Amino acid sequence: MGAVLRLARFRDGRLTFFALLDDDGRARPIQGDPFADDPFLLPERAARESVPVAGWEPLPPCAPSKIVGVGRNYRDHIAELGHDVPEKPLLFLKPPSSILPTGGTILLPAASRRVDFEGELGVVIGRRARHVPASRALDHVLGYTCVNDVTARDLQKSDVQFTRAKGFDSFCPCGPVIAVGLRPDDLSVETFVNGRRRQSSPVSRMIFGVAELVSFVSGVMTLLPGDLLATGTPEGVGPLEPGDEVTVSIDRIGRLTNRVEADRSAP
Repeated sequence: MGAVLRLARFRDGRLTFFALLDDDGRARPIQGDPFADDPFLLPERAARESVPVAGWEPLPPCAPSKIVGVGRNYRDHIAELGHDVPEKPLLFLKPPSSILPTGGTILLPAASRRVDFEGELGVVIGRRARHVPASRALDHVLGYTCVNDVTARDLQKSDVQFTRAKGFDSFCPCGPVIAVGLRPDDLSVETFVNGRRRQSSPVSRMIFGVAELVSFVSGVMTLLPGDLLATGTPEGVGPLEPGDEVTVSIDRIGRLTNRVEADRSAP
């Protein structure tokens, strides 16, 4: 692999901005919104001098117009849930309001008695994609991030449709960065709950790879810069409880860590 850029998004007071993270924990802020122009010009748009990130609040590294999920994309996960292998990618949508940064709190809704973690590779779109062939699909991908496709498993079973089960606020932790310059098949996804590893799988074991997914989704809907694809979870999913800490880790991207609490905001 060549050099990898790590794009993050922060808030400092009232100012929201993107920055490229350096290996020493410092960062080079970027002027404006890179997704509004050409995010592939990141190095040219970043400040020359790096500054400390202390005191900056981490945000999700992208603000997608839509989050496209892929169900049943690892054979072992299909087997553990007792489903059939799909002939084509099984798509669903999560609302942008479900997105959560690293360090944010996953809220367990009172409507569900079982909420599961699902560690996944996230794909962030960098160029508009519509009817893109698989051979050119990766040209439209800016980079990769960690995703936790949190799912109310009991509601998923009772509803048949996935919208409610996967759409609650805080049900799409994402981050900590977008890693630019990686090859997805070289990556592995791991998920830890309270420090115990619960999932571990190479991305290369997906049934439908990243290029095929981007191509397929772009034939259904136009993918815009900043949109997020959650590519499916490997085996090992399980329930979350109040007080848990869950981490999705992908080498060269980082660790997406969130606490879990009961949602007490409903009347």
